[in-house]
Amino acid sequence: MKVVLFCGGYGTRMRTGTPGDVPKPMQLVGPRPLIWHVMRYYAHFGHTEFILCLGYGAHHIKDFFLNYQETTSNDFVLRGGRVELLSTDISDWSISFVQTGITSPIGERLRRVRDHLDGEEMFLANYADVLTDAPLPEIVERFTLSGAGASMMVVPPSDTFHCIELGERGTVGGITPVSEMPLWVNGGYFVLRQEIFDHIPAGGDLVADGCAELAKRGRLLAYPHRGYWRPTDTVKERVALDEAYSRGDRPWALWEREHLAVPTT
Repeated sequence: MKVVLFCGGYGTRMRTGTPGDVPKPMQLVGPRPLIWHVMRYYAHFGHTEFILCLGYGAHHIKDFFLNYQETTSNDFVLRGGRVELLSTDISDWSISFVQTGITSPIGERLRRVRDHLDGEEMFLANYADVLTDAPLPEIVERFTLSGAGASMMVVPPSDTFHCIELGERGTVGGITPVSEMPLWVNGGYFVLRQEIFDHIPAGGDLVADGCAELAKRGRLLAYPHRGYWRPTDTVKERVALDEAYSRGDRPWALWEREHLAVPTT
């Protein structure tokens, strides 16, 4: 299945205000940018046709792939001055780079790559800055069998805020971490049918317009995931991910688990 990634937003909560700021999907986690980790996740499950919805900082993303260094994340042999790769990341990837506007909402970005999805009954879509260990084949299978128009992964809220129960005269009746409330939030990792385009107006949003309309019609499926899920909306969250990577704490890197697995006899 083709994978549409939205990577053209300003990422204002991660920008420093310096001219030429690197866009959020290009922020590093280990030796590779966030968008690479997201793409590597999909490729692990065999989905290697990507459509990148570009906008702000597009040249950073283009330059990264045009000058991609396989030796950064793969073992190799240097023999006679020539590099012989022992493994590869992206040799079987197909990546379409599509400029979808600097200020376009996500729904409009999706509309602008519709021609690249011609003939695709179903396709995958996601933000380019959210990491997870969710079982993608199970998500796709459940969606396929449901016949729904769209599916989104939902996760418990990860905020550190507390919900306060107010009693009479302003007394506090209880304090509950928001993560323990019976709430679910949009976690990305969409599976979509062409039907989604019928419900996104020009300049519209994928969730507030497209998914909301499908929900009204009983055509939106949720996949609840209580496993690993991390957004990277802020510098603090990106730094925490980078530190976890350095410690070897990489639940999202499912491809590494397979590589390091010890053969059974």
